[in-house]
Amino acid sequence: MKSKNKIIIPVLVFLAFILGASWSYLVIRELNNHTSPVSKVLGTYTIDENSISSSVDKIYDATVTVITYSGENQVSSGTGFVYKEEGKTAYIMTNNHVVSSGNAAKIIFSDGSEAETKILGGDTYADIAILTTESKNIKQVATLGSTKEIKVGDTTFAVGAPLGDTYSGTVTKGILSGKERLVEVSLGGTSSDYYMKVLQTDAALNPGNSGGPLCNINGEVIGVTSLKLTQQQTSLTTTYSVEGMGFAIPIEDALNYANIIEKGEAVKRPYVGISMIDITDSYYLWQAGIVLPEGIKKGVAILEVVGDSPASKAGLQKGDIITKLEKEEIDSVAELRYELYKHNPGETIKISVNRNGKEKEKSITLVESK
Repeated sequence: MKSKNKIIIPVLVFLAFILGASWSYLVIRELNNHTSPVSKVLGTYTIDENSISSSVDKIYDATVTVITYSGENQVSSGTGFVYKEEGKTAYIMTNNHVVSSGNAAKIIFSDGSEAETKILGGDTYADIAILTTESKNIKQVATLGSTKEIKVGDTTFAVGAPLGDTYSGTVTKGILSGKERLVEVSLGGTSSDYYMKVLQTDAALNPGNSGGPLCNINGEVIGVTSLKLTQQQTSLTTTYSVEGMGFAIPIEDALNYANIIEKGEAVKRPYVGISMIDITDSYYLWQAGIVLPEGIKKGVAILEVVGDSPASKAGLQKGDIITKLEKEEIDSVAELRYELYKHNPGETIKISVNRNGKEKEKSITLVESK
């Protein structure tokens, strides 16, 4: 009896081991099927399951290269995407600076085919422009997403034509590096003219990407790529460059402007009737004969007040230092425009100024800028 037990016990232990190992294998395999391993090997082909190729497919053929002409001469190129189709008309969104220097544009699709477009219009400060073409020309319409749910650290990718149509269809991947960034923008001078509220990504953006789609992991457009910040600082013999900082206009803002442009209307912005300068520009202040009141460290100096303007009617004067718009402190011309453009023509706003060392509050009824 004891000899039989000596035989049965090892057999049972061996069977338990086999069953346990089999069960563990099945559990691990099932978990792997649901948690997307890094890769699977099918025959001799390896599939990377971290790939975003299926998401890229949702936007790739909707993305176009935009070539802008002035007469017969090409003056610029960028990227755009088909965001809407209505009847026989398809609508393409791009940046205003891509088309503003020309009077005609064509688009090149992902398969190399081309189509003529009509430039409906654009807005300088929003940096959004709208083109149209016949629906029969288009290959795909983009799916539009939302910036409300996306979080810093989520995957983003861009599709565009860096350096022109030779590299059209370039896809770059990164993460959302920041939301609601305020970026200073210059219209060509040495000082900043206004602020834009943008998304920040480290997906590589280069000249030619302007106007293209920035997408979330689902392939939905969440922004229109517009700016790239490249800052160089030199210390003795070493030059440092800041890379991996790309920006995109949130899709909600872009659509608001697109809806206006589609109707053939201009974006209405408020007008005050002053020329102004940052108080840090001491040379120009001296040239204009403006002396800052003692203790003033922030603000915008008024250089001139236009006659019969809202500013003139409110009693603003040359030399006044604007320190607040409503309750927001003003540090620069760019910030003043940003705060001003939150309001609409017809609204009455309060502006605080320092005149000869004394604070005054003025009520200004805004009119539409021409």
